[in-house]
Amino acid sequence: MAEVQKSTDSSGLAEVVDRILDKGIVIDAFARVSLVGIELVSVEARIVIASVETYLKYAEGIGLTATAAAPQA
Repeated sequence: MAEVQKSTDSSGLAEVVDRILDKGIVIDAFARVSLVGIELVSVEARIVIASVETYLKYAEGIGLTATAAAPQA
């Protein structure tokens, strides 16, 4: 398990953005609005924020690079 390290230095915005791009962040959300059992609206979203290098490194590990590189018809 990763250990959380606290820093006494103040972090600048550039340092925070650099850390997010280096490690990456994923936001996965699902929302459904229904009325009397009838689904009116359904929204699914997966947001990935990472540098291209970080994304490709992890996407290759789970087999997403072949579909990402395939031409769309």
